[in-house]
Amino acid sequence: MNPFFPEIRKNFGFGMMRLPMAGEAVDLETTNKMVDAFLGAGFNYFDTAHPYLKGQSETAIRDCLASRYPRERFILANKLSPTFFETREDILPLFESQLKACGVEYFDFYLMHALSAVRHEKFKATGAYEIARQLKAEGKVRHIGFSFHDSAAVLEQILQELPDMEFVQLQFNYADYEDPKVESRACYEVCRRYNKPVFIMEPVKGGSLVNLPRKALALMTGGSPASYAIRYAAGFEGVAMVLSGMSDEAQMADNLSFMTDFKPLNEAEQEMICQVRTLYQAQHRIPCTACGYCTEGCPAGIPIPEVFARFNALHSDNSQDIPSGWPVPSPAECLSCGKCAEVCPQHLQIPQLMQEI
Repeated sequence: MNPFFPEIRKNFGFGMMRLPMAGEAVDLETTNKMVDAFLGAGFNYFDTAHPYLKGQSETAIRDCLASRYPRERFILANKLSPTFFETREDILPLFESQLKACGVEYFDFYLMHALSAVRHEKFKATGAYEIARQLKAEGKVRHIGFSFHDSAAVLEQILQELPDMEFVQLQFNYADYEDPKVESRACYEVCRRYNKPVFIMEPVKGGSLVNLPRKALALMTGGSPASYAIRYAAGFEGVAMVLSGMSDEAQMADNLSFMTDFKPLNEAEQEMICQVRTLYQAQHRIPCTACGYCTEGCPAGIPIPEVFARFNALHSDNSQDIPSGWPVPSPAECLSCGKCAEVCPQHLQIPQLMQEI
């Protein structure tokens, strides 16, 4: 039982951002099997958001979970994404559309999505926090909190202004722990000072901590790269939930193998992770987590995460089967409009990177 939220079984959640795909559509048959395996292993927390997979993540919840299991069998988290509303009047219709898309009557957890200093001001100006409290009072939401992508100083300001937020979801992994752009450690310490349970996203950094240098992989003799990354994140005090965006049955089986009977990293494993971190940071890589937020509004239609994955593969000593050429449209077709950079949680200067590539 989760010590922070007793309705959650254990501290591991299924992030529905990177589901298996059959072309442009979610592979529902494989997703059904993954959902069954996850629930069968005793876990029950599922996480989605309106922009994930262009809306298909929410409908996959409906088709693969809500229509197949009683509501009391699962805990569902969704998010209020700032790119999908402009005024106060937009919020409730958006929320109701999310309930309908997921096939449920309430959300257990509802997050203000990807807060930053700028987005916090938008949420205040549109009354989003007030509406979230209203939804909780009405029973349409059980718990309210927020996910976060900004500095520790901004996080502290938000928690001072919003003491009723029940939890904070942070990007947290061993590569970002001391990264001055992400400030994982500093943000985690702010949450601890304010006694807020921490939910963790990107423990494997969008898969980057699986495709490691050969020397790093050689150090990981006791488990998969994903197992060390997720166990690292889950072992911190105050962590209520670690999410994993699993894309196939093999990833699900691997994750369940070490999270069903979770054990934090021991001292020797912690020392090994320090060595792996050094080797990882020595690579010339673009720190993209393949969240896909940047592609929604790209007027040139460039598959930006694929471009960055190609670039990173070319600079990895562990790359295999690197495809020839660049994805289409190519980086050369970037219009430098900056829409992608505005929504990037990693604060990447994407147009500049496209020019360099």
